[in-house]
Amino acid sequence: MSASSSPDGSASPAAPRFTLRPYQADRDREASLELWRATWQVAFPSIDFTARLPWWRERWTTELEPAFRIIVGDIDDGVAGFTVVNVAARYLDQIVVGPRAWGTGLGRALMDDAKAVCPSGLLLDVNKDNARAVAFYAREGFVVTGETVNPRSGLPVLKLAWTPESVTPISGNRLLGDDHA
Repeated sequence: MSASSSPDGSASPAAPRFTLRPYQADRDREASLELWRATWQVAFPSIDFTARLPWWRERWTTELEPAFRIIVGDIDDGVAGFTVVNVAARYLDQIVVGPRAWGTGLGRALMDDAKAVCPSGLLLDVNKDNARAVAFYAREGFVVTGETVNPRSGLPVLKLAWTPESVTPISGNRLLGDDHA
């Protein structure tokens, strides 16, 4: 592994390299399901995502795998992130990047790929309380188009949109609905 200089001048390991590739159900299903569970558990520790795994497996295998474009990001030959895009609807259903890949650029690479296959724009929903995700989407140029409630969790959800024209992201405070910023 190569080294790079950290802000304090000391040597630090370079970020892990990743590759993007099309999803292969026989190779990637179990790793993708577990990554979804583990990453959501970090984001919302008060929700039992292990209990939701049967529901997620059913949705993944019957709804997402057959009809959506799934791209995985590998680090060291293991799934470290993925996107699930309904290209016809221009809807980003999932972008999941596991904690071991945070800060590697994998999230941005996955988002760039989603934008490339939906160049006229993308829509998505994000839990309003998922500050890390909300900040990421703001940096990526998404704007708030509405609010709703997740029917499964009861948590507030922001409806977001990106178009090539929305290149100036709104600030994190404004994106979170803080009109006093």
